[in-house]
Amino acid sequence: MIRGLRGMLGKTLRAEKDLPREKAIVLGTLASIRAVVPGFSARSPLGEEGFWLTTENLRGFPCLIVTATTDRGVLYGVFVLLSKMARDQDISALNEVQQPYARLRWVDQWDNLDGGIERGYGGRSIFFQDGKVRTDLTRVREYAGLLASIGINGCAINNVNANPHLLEEDFLPQIARIADAFREWGIRIAVSIDLSSPKVIGGLDTFDPLDPRLSQWWREKVDTIYHRIPDFGGFVVKADSEGRPGPSAYGRRPADAANVIARALKPHGGILFYRAFVYDHHLNWQDTKNDRARAAYDIFHLLDGVFDDNVIIQIKHGPIDFQVREPVSPLFGGLPQTNVAMELEITQEYTGQQRHLCFLPSMWKEVFDFDLQLNRNRTAVKDVVSGKTFRRPLGGLVGVANVGMDESWLGHPLAMANLYGFGRLAWDPDLSPRAIAEEWTRLTFGNDLAVVRTLSEMQVNSWRAYEGYTGSLGLQTLTDILGSHYGPGVESSERNGWGQWHRADHDGVGMDRTVATGTGYVGQYSPPVAKQYESLESTPDDVLLFFHHVPYTHVLKSGKTVIQHIYDAHYEGAERAALYVRQWKSLRGQTDEQRYSDVLARLEYQAGHAIVWRDAICNWFFRASGIPDGQHRVGNYLDRIEAEVMQLQGYSAVDVVPWENASGGKAIECVQSRGCTASFRFTRDAGWYEMDVVYFDQNNGHSSFRVFVGDQLVDEWTANDTLPGAKIGGDSSTRRRIHGLALRPGDEVRIVGIPDREEHAPLDYVEIHAWRE
Repeated sequence: MIRGLRGMLGKTLRAEKDLPREKAIVLGTLASIRAVVPGFSARSPLGEEGFWLTTENLRGFPCLIVTATTDRGVLYGVFVLLSKMARDQDISALNEVQQPYARLRWVDQWDNLDGGIERGYGGRSIFFQDGKVRTDLTRVREYAGLLASIGINGCAINNVNANPHLLEEDFLPQIARIADAFREWGIRIAVSIDLSSPKVIGGLDTFDPLDPRLSQWWREKVDTIYHRIPDFGGFVVKADSEGRPGPSAYGRRPADAANVIARALKPHGGILFYRAFVYDHHLNWQDTKNDRARAAYDIFHLLDGVFDDNVIIQIKHGPIDFQVREPVSPLFGGLPQTNVAMELEITQEYTGQQRHLCFLPSMWKEVFDFDLQLNRNRTAVKDVVSGKTFRRPLGGLVGVANVGMDESWLGHPLAMANLYGFGRLAWDPDLSPRAIAEEWTRLTFGNDLAVVRTLSEMQVNSWRAYEGYTGSLGLQTLTDILGSHYGPGVESSERNGWGQWHRADHDGVGMDRTVATGTGYVGQYSPPVAKQYESLESTPDDVLLFFHHVPYTHVLKSGKTVIQHIYDAHYEGAERAALYVRQWKSLRGQTDEQRYSDVLARLEYQAGHAIVWRDAICNWFFRASGIPDGQHRVGNYLDRIEAEVMQLQGYSAVDVVPWENASGGKAIECVQSRGCTASFRFTRDAGWYEMDVVYFDQNNGHSSFRVFVGDQLVDEWTANDTLPGAKIGGDSSTRRRIHGLALRPGDEVRIVGIPDREEHAPLDYVEIHAWRE
């Protein structure tokens, strides 16, 4: 409180332990205040973590009081009070009680002991380095405070693809240091474990959960952990999924493995999160009845009521894998006698990897409010995961956060809005995405109305824009699922065992998941929801192709055909991404120059990459369907000069695989160390123009480029971004925009590329547009 007020007001308050002798802010638990003010009590129950903000006279002095039943509740109240002050809210007559909606509000970090982070886009691990815990845990303590400020009460610190050595005796003191850093902020830590640990590091010849030796091994291991970390939270388990060891190796069930560990944790108050992300990634794609989406329900629904009461089944919000659009997982309605938690991905694995602005609370809110219609009653998903619907003792939300050592924590100055939004929705799922965006903007950029309005608008609309230029109608994110999950790769999900199929061919597109003719997945929902999704007519357009295979000429509720919607959505999404640049530029001078420049660079990149996505998806579906775009955009790029048709000196044309990831399916590359040149003549009217040079910035070299108009050097740069692609393709495609070029008919434009290592100064095309300041 003292630090927050000093930062906002420039005033330093004095801290005293006695009751005030003047106007004051009073912080304390109900019991501590009642000890000196008999009869003081809250006007409504506060629960374990709730708090009360009120203004009352104590001993005749007007006081602003923050109180709760626990110290953690007081801490949350302090953060909310500071937030209200930072957002210029009136606090003169407070009388407000808040309680968290979900009991468990956790984040998972997928950090590895070597310091890397799986699906981490914000730098190296804040916890680990070179196989051990970092010596300097300053960033960890800052992270703990950050999490506490949004009401998070638990953190799993390592990758769900766990390293068994984390549980070795000599490593536990290092984990205890992390727990110490979190403890002062009221946050319990957990670790992800490998179920084969008793065999890998424990000296046993098995990890069969029904072997009596396993129970003893886990009891002893857990006792040792709690001896060092008395408030240890528990374990997270990923098993029998994507090559991870699990109970199926011995013909056992997930409940067998979960319960043996949960029973070791229970005397200490520990819990076990068992992830429902269990599926066969070697499915026969030729069998049209196979369906990865069915897996979680098929496996875990049969075990309802078998798990111990300190086991929580951690369920991804959709049945596949954090796609930009999925229906709600039916498993939320299939475990009435089991604790469940919803897993959300704050880190943007399939939604732009913190290079694209994509405000995820807009998506999460739709998931929270979805009506499962269990027993034909209104049953919002948020009520199921909180434990309220089935009156289960444990429940809540888990967000895969993956913050890193980068200055902005998550790699994009605007991406922290997603972590903030996760905490706010876990505390109060009835908040609107716009309210969350406005809160975050005020806390991050100040209360200037133009900034709040503009940035909140950008955030709130960004998820649908990203969906538009990647994959819509329930096609999921049409990315390269066999690679980095980043650039476009329509066919990468087909003809393999991973089960993210969309069954696109010449005649139609979409998965038939109906009971009548498809995989039967629809039947996992309650009868009213199943009836809606079974019918082509009543299935919402947003998820139509997740549930039905239809011709490209099928007419949607919007009146458009499926194929025209695909074209239009991708163009509209890319236009929205370009609009973000103009909106952000309107705020120049209203935020600090460093953040302004950082955000602008990200948005410029996103606008260019959205075009890469737009063209790849539209051209792929144009070739597959043979149906042209009704607006004559797809395949018609009047302002574009393909690199392979330029005058080439040293450069040579190469085919790009997959073909849709480069304009015209081709690019040019230079294998001469001294450099190569691509040139063309400008043939349009004289005027002011901007030029987009689209090139490939691989992660295995730093090529350099220079652009000349005649003999005048107009721009130069080095391709040294950290994009995920190691070859020419959608993962490495980017652009350089050159503003304010005066061009005349006959001007020669030359691009000189100098290769570096395995990056051969590759170019895709140039586009020239009328300049708009």
